[in-house]
Amino acid sequence: EDEEIVAEIMRRRFFPAVITHKAWEGFHFAGHEIRITEATDSYGAVVWPSALVLCYFLESNSKQYNLVDKNVIEIGAGTGLVSIVASLLGALVTATDLPELLGNLQHNVLQNTKLKCKHQPHVKELSWGIDLEKNFPRSSCHFDYIMAADVVYHHPFLDELLLTFDHLCKNDTVILWAMKFRLDKENQFVGRFQTLFDLEVISNFPSLNITLYKAMRKGRMKA
Repeated sequence: EDEEIVAEIMRRRFFPAVITHKAWEGFHFAGHEIRITEATDSYGAVVWPSALVLCYFLESNSKQYNLVDKNVIEIGAGTGLVSIVASLLGALVTATDLPELLGNLQHNVLQNTKLKCKHQPHVKELSWGIDLEKNFPRSSCHFDYIMAADVVYHHPFLDELLLTFDHLCKNDTVILWAMKFRLDKENQFVGRFQTLFDLEVISNFPSLNITLYKAMRKGRMKA
């Protein structure tokens, strides 16, 4: 079953028939052909399999996780594929990443969502752990969903990443997080994450070494 679903996910990706001066990849999600411009000089400017897994989940579970009119933020949006798919599914999306990635992110988001979405998505700078209250004040920022694909890898900002999740997450916020397991140090982040959030595995893809999680804040008031 894992291999069949993974094969279906990977079939959503296509490449240009003719090589052009600008590198791009194509994807089929939410009833649209999505063209993503990539760059090879940054991890954040490449589409990783975790993003495809999350996009496929959003499309396949659009009734259970209805994004229409929901306020969504993606952290580490990279090329913007997840944000684009969430927008095409009706969400009001804020796609965030480091300042040096915003140009390409803005290009991809605008190219694939203009006049196609109920809500035009926003692109905004977010450096994990920096100026969170200034740029995303708790009193006025409320997100129904936080989305993250492949934000845990070999980088020195895991503390800041956890702080960012904590700052953006309200009691009723749902985190959808696709993670590729690589090295023990990065894998230990899951245990640290669970000190703040209740974590549930909603999909697992052993052939890709990717797990898709749903999380909510610990100690939240339950109905």
